[in-house]
Amino acid sequence: MKTLNIGILAHVDAGKTSLTERLLHAVGVVDDLGSVDDGTTRTDSLALERQRGITIRAAVVSFVVDGVTVNLIDTPGHPDFIAEVERVLGLLDGAVLVVSAVEGVQAQTRVLMRTLQRLRLPTLIFVNKVDRAGADPERVLRDIAARLTPAVVATGVVHAAGTAAAACVPHPDTDPGFTRRLRDLLTAHDDALLAEYVEDERRLTGRRLRQALAGQTRQALVHPVFAGSAITGAGVAPLIAGLTELLPVAEDGADGPPAGTVFKVARGSSGERIAYVRLFAGTVRVRDRLPVGAGRVATVTGIEVFDRGATVRADAVTAGRIALLRGLGEVRIGDPVGAARPTGSRHFALPSLETVVVPEREADRAALHTALGELAEQDPLIDVRVDPIRREITVSLYGEVQKEVIQATLAEEYGVAVGFRETTTVFVERLVGTGAAAELIGMAPNPFLATVGLRVAPRPAGGGFRFRLGVELGSMPPAFFTAVEETVRETLRQGPHGWQVLDCEVTMTHAGYWARQSHSHGTFDKSMSSTAGDFRHLTPLVLMAALRRAGTRVEEPMHRFRLETPGDVLNVVLPALARLDAVPHTTLAHGSSYVVEGDVPARRVHAVERRLPELTRGEGIFESTFDHHRPVRGEPPTRPRTDHNPTDRKEYLLAVARRVVTRRGER
Repeated sequence: MKTLNIGILAHVDAGKTSLTERLLHAVGVVDDLGSVDDGTTRTDSLALERQRGITIRAAVVSFVVDGVTVNLIDTPGHPDFIAEVERVLGLLDGAVLVVSAVEGVQAQTRVLMRTLQRLRLPTLIFVNKVDRAGADPERVLRDIAARLTPAVVATGVVHAAGTAAAACVPHPDTDPGFTRRLRDLLTAHDDALLAEYVEDERRLTGRRLRQALAGQTRQALVHPVFAGSAITGAGVAPLIAGLTELLPVAEDGADGPPAGTVFKVARGSSGERIAYVRLFAGTVRVRDRLPVGAGRVATVTGIEVFDRGATVRADAVTAGRIALLRGLGEVRIGDPVGAARPTGSRHFALPSLETVVVPEREADRAALHTALGELAEQDPLIDVRVDPIRREITVSLYGEVQKEVIQATLAEEYGVAVGFRETTTVFVERLVGTGAAAELIGMAPNPFLATVGLRVAPRPAGGGFRFRLGVELGSMPPAFFTAVEETVRETLRQGPHGWQVLDCEVTMTHAGYWARQSHSHGTFDKSMSSTAGDFRHLTPLVLMAALRRAGTRVEEPMHRFRLETPGDVLNVVLPALARLDAVPHTTLAHGSSYVVEGDVPARRVHAVERRLPELTRGEGIFESTFDHHRPVRGEPPTRPRTDHNPTDRKEYLLAVARRVVTRRGER
């Protein structure tokens, strides 16, 4: 069986969900077109999605084109739900990036394209809404070449753009202008093709160039641009043909051990977890026992696969397919199923905002905690943090819309009414240098039956976390190493200043334990035998000591902004931006307007957005996206801890061991 897994990505309101609906209709999966405005599309299945007309959760549909099973994943376009896109990218064989023919390239469009290029993911571009008033496909094509990538070529021409009669006509292979543009683009990436042209330009026929276009598209070197309308269906047929012609189709890989990744978790009618799994290798059958996550084995009790717009039960699923697996227990997003695969680094930034969730009724506090726990299964990046001292629950956010959705979901699905405290900025910590610490078993002040030594070192920005062993793997039971690694990951969520420590490498330099001890009558003596708990309790103390010796700096999230403003108010806008801590880097004239680009702290973005309409008479167009972190100037902010506080040894030991140990002994 041939398969192709593609994602539909776009800036919000570019029309990707409508395009998904049109594709399903065009291939005969659905008879009646659904509407985003009416809340009747197949992929927006949540009540909130239908009410608000936006995609919140990634959804999968399947159809067949030329004998190829195409699994299409419709992703959210709103930046507040970028975590859904994050989880999907590693599963895809290719992507369709949708751009509005009216609004053109927007902030999220650029973020997505940069990521697709970094991943070298084959991508087609679809210029949608050519039938809308104000549509200008030629301008948008120039905009794409200037602001996204110059390696693009239009595959057709649009007639009567901006009217209901807009039609998209593919360029024939005999069109000399089209073949010339193809030749110039493709020979820039292929010396052999250039040599063919130099030797005899007649050899580069339209058919030969089409083959080269397919080859370079699959290598993510070039990006064919299609145009059309999801509403009228104009231009959709050429796009469908391009999916299997230009993107990399995978052959059946049913042999070998199964290997897959969980990218979504849902709840069944009886509350059981259902895992959405992309299978990369092998075959999974009902009743198979498979490794899931770290150190667990689960039995698959049910399989459903996507087939022609619906899910159907199956006895098995093979490589290349996306399936719903039941019976995997406490499965989490990101867990490997079967053989583990490298996960790579993150594609997008972590949330830069957080807020405290407050139940309107104190009696709902326990229900609120349970409900947020289930929402965190669907979106781990909301990062539910519980402060047992203040009895507060904090969630991380990408934006205010996400907060509104959480509030509505809690009310409608769980019956819990909540409010929120003021949204605040999430800072991060990064290592300044390297540091090491160790505590040895049986030597004060270490009260635990474990030896743990750790060395921390910084990694490049975006490099993520890496755990390494600097000791022999056989020096102690694997469960103890697992306990250390898992505890290191958890402890790094709250560094010395209380913020998550990013981009670091932790090496275990010392390891030791006491083997299982028993008395002569055979009873187990815990007081003389190491357990995983000893390693979990000791690791935070050692890691925090290593972090203090390395030093950490607190950094704040920065956004890159782009502002289009009337020229006659520029001298008023620039000083106002400076007062709001926004720093322009470039200011370019664009007709009677100016385009200002620069950086602004994430904590000031909303203030800029509120101020600009007044300064620009409502004519300013402001867009911003996360770009990088910047060291905080002055006294670094701290965040209250929600753990047992390993930065204070006495407080920590009283909490986890009910005692304190000094260099001279116990007390």
